[in-house]
Amino acid sequence: MNGGGHLVTGAASDAGPVEASFAGALGVRLGGTLSYGGRVEHRPVLNAHGRTVTVPDIERAVRLSRRVGLLALGAAAAVRIVKGQRS
Repeated sequence: MNGGGHLVTGAASDAGPVEASFAGALGVRLGGTLSYGGRVEHRPVLNAHGRTVTVPDIERAVRLSRRVGLLALGAAAAVRIVKGQRS
């Protein structure tokens, strides 16, 4: 997998807080012992009391991601407008 010209061999080290937030918002449990292409990995469990992920959760996660992106865009635009009014 290629991430910005770099070989990506695992989860980004700073992805944990975002993944944990999404797990909590969606009410699902992430992490634990995982298998990727026959290689077993042991990762921290996020939202341990959440339910197991199901296929419909993927669409829910996509919708949540889009909403978060739109809110971030709106916040950035608002900051830009306010800063523009001050100059």
